[in-house]
Amino acid sequence: MTESKAMIVGSAGLTLTDDEIAFFRDERPWGFIVFSRNIDGAGQLTDLVASVRECVGRSDMPVFIDQEGGRVQRLVPPLAPQYPPGAAIGELYARDRDEGLRAAWLLARLHAFDLKRYGINADCLPILDVPVAGAHDIIGDRAYGRRPEQVEAIGRAVMQGLLDGGVLPVIKHIPGHGRAGVDSHVELPVVTASREELEQDFAPFRGLNEAVMGMTAHVIYTALDAEHPATTSSTVVNDIIRGQIGFDGLLMSDDLCMEAMSGTYAERAEAVFAAGCDMALHCNGQLDEMRDLASKTPLVTGEIAARAERAKKPLGRDMEADEEACRHEFSELMGVFA
Repeated sequence: MTESKAMIVGSAGLTLTDDEIAFFRDERPWGFIVFSRNIDGAGQLTDLVASVRECVGRSDMPVFIDQEGGRVQRLVPPLAPQYPPGAAIGELYARDRDEGLRAAWLLARLHAFDLKRYGINADCLPILDVPVAGAHDIIGDRAYGRRPEQVEAIGRAVMQGLLDGGVLPVIKHIPGHGRAGVDSHVELPVVTASREELEQDFAPFRGLNEAVMGMTAHVIYTALDAEHPATTSSTVVNDIIRGQIGFDGLLMSDDLCMEAMSGTYAERAEAVFAAGCDMALHCNGQLDEMRDLASKTPLVTGEIAARAERAKKPLGRDMEADEEACRHEFSELMGVFA
């Protein structure tokens, strides 16, 4: 049996341990995610990514990273320049729409140049959350603005820039994290907005519903499902994400290690797949937790396999672009080194 399992997982350090190698070979996760703890240099990172792909026997294995700019950027100098946060793109867009959209595309195209050097081919970007007044700043300046139409427009340019560079984008956090009053990394947010108010949150995701991949929000929306966060709510996944928003791409959970989630990792996996998600994401690299998760994670077959194959199709794309020219233009537009 050679099918992958429907999970995206990390590793603990700079190289794979013998136990991790055995886990990757035996469980064959569909994807791998890189964090700062896994990065110490260009050669080391390239080797780590290659070694994971060797374990699972798939040269096109999606390898993910959170490379946004600002405070969420795993590759930092000298491996990649320090980029501005999403809000800076939004500020430029507010002054000049065309320049803002061009800067958004350039930023994403530069991310693609940076990531592919090390074998990374998927970026958890663009963020399509629309923050509201009084919300926790876990989204904050990561967002492209506070108007859904602006967030959608910039998000589309970012998505296209990644695709043009042969890097898979992931729209997040569907159906919207902008109203959360607490950080879902440390507790479960409960949003009491009405269904009508939530339309503002859904709008950018509906506008980009052709995206190849999306990531759920660990948020309870009482108007939709008062008991379960979106990640484990069949109502939110089927009626809202698949139905009203119309997203038919590969749907992954947000990180199941976050404190917003509860239960064993086997129970978390069961809840995620019962709700209708396609992939379980586990980020902290703790091997015992990953083994528990894997015990209840299905193989990538049927509809999940079809979505997974569609998601990988853009990997062969690489729109020709002059990297140095892109860096210079981005620097001119943003007033920052690129």
